[in-house]
Amino acid sequence: MLNLATVVGQLKKERERARREVAGLDTALKVLGSLVSPNRRSTGAPTETKKRSPMSAAARKRIAAAQRARWAKWKAAKRSK
Repeated sequence: MLNLATVVGQLKKERERARREVAGLDTALKVLGSLVSPNRRSTGAPTETKKRSPMSAAARKRIAAAQRARWAKWKAAKRSK
């Protein structure tokens, strides 16, 4: 039983050391959190995302045509070099 009492004592000491370390980390987070500008989120939590409305077929066609034009321009410039 003496050995078990020693183990329990060591675990209590380790628990107290861990509690002090967590308290120190909490203090550091509090100080660093106060340095963050008020416009920023200091928690690091993900922001709420908005649902996007579906894109119309006409809009997709316009975007695709514009991209094809950009690629054609880029390829033409590449060939002329």
